[in-house]
Formats: sequence, C-alpha cells, structure tokens
Amino acid sequence: MDPDFWHKKWEANEIAFHEGAANTLLVRHFHALGLAPGARVFVPLCGKSHDLHWLLAHGFEVAGAELSRLAVEQLFTELGVTPEITEIGPLERFAAEGITIFVGDIFDLTREVLGPVAAIYDRAALVALPEAMRARYAAHLVHLTHSARQLLITFDYDQSLTVGPPFAVDEHEVRRLYGAAYHPSLLERHPLKGGLRGVGPVVEDVWKLERR
Repeated sequence: MDPDFWHKKWEANEIAFHEGAANTLLVRHFHALGLAPGARVFVPLCGKSHDLHWLLAHGFEVAGAELSRLAVEQLFTELGVTPEITEIGPLERFAAEGITIFVGDIFDLTREVLGPVAAIYDRAALVALPEAMRARYAAHLVHLTHSARQLLITFDYDQSLTVGPPFAVDEHEVRRLYGAAYHPSLLERHPLKGGLRGVGPVVEDVWKLERR
C-alpha cells in the first residue's frame, strides 16, 4: 500500500473507516484479554480512533503507530491535550499523560523505541493491508511486541466483489499469519449490517490471540 494513498485520504477527509464512537466489538470483548488495570496497549495504524479515547477512559495506557501526522494532530486536539513532540530517527513521537503515538512508517518502529506493551488491539491495521504486505506486518508486530496477546478484528467476504481496504482476511489467513506465535480463538462472528460499500454478505470476526 502506497503511503501516499493514506496521506491523501486524510488530507481529503475521506475517512469513512473512522468510526464516530468506540467500536462495539472492542467494548464487548476487550475484557477477554484479562489485562491488569493500567496495562499498556499498542494500537497499530491507530488514526484518531475513538477506541483510543475508550482505552484511556478505562484506565489503560495507550501506545500507537500512525502514518498520518494530520490524524495524530487531530487526535490530540480532540483529546484536549498538547503533546510533547520529539524526533526519534525517522519517526516523531507525540506524547502526553497516558498516551504515546509514533508517527511514520510502522516498519521503522523498533521494540526498543516502542517499549514494553501488555497487549495489542488491531481493528483497522491488518485489514488495511493488501495480501502482499500482511506477512511482513504480522511478523513485525510479533517481534515488536514480544508476541503480546492480541484482540484482532477482521472482515471475511468475497474479495472479487470490491477492492479493499478493508481487505478480506479469513480464518485460514489469520491462522497462517499468526499460528506459529499464537493460539487464535474466535470470540465472535456476525454479519456486518449493510456490508461494505453496499457489497455483501460480509462477516466480521473477533479473534483473541494468546502467545504459544
């Protein structure tokens, strides 16, 4: 996926993927990760998601990675806090109490720069990537977080009917990408009302990935 694709999306405010409230599947299933109060949660390709607000409001520390600086600027404006901004190699770090977002290419983020995390929440990262990039992303995420437990949300549909993102990632793909590092458990599967861009049927899956 060309980074310019996402920069242009944010600049044109073409962000239909941005939900207006915390994701209902996050709210319903995040407890399944069994995290301690104050645990640090990594959200890859986080945008300015309301899910970050929800995690902060429930006492978790948030770390994120996002390509678009504009998205991160808007996030901190909506949070009502002024971040401290520092350069770390090719990345910028936006930090305030309880939240740190790394701006730039997620593949430039190292485990030393990220620091320890207790869990990953991936609602919009894996499904945003074309098939050719997913194996690299999954391997990087496993390395980056020392195989931290993960709540993963995916879509399953006939990819020939529409062009992603979000792309279709079925059960076989989840197990292919993560089966060596994790035990994947399907927590919920349900039809997505209205499909995607009018195309259906679409199934939304929620996975819990526990380290082997």
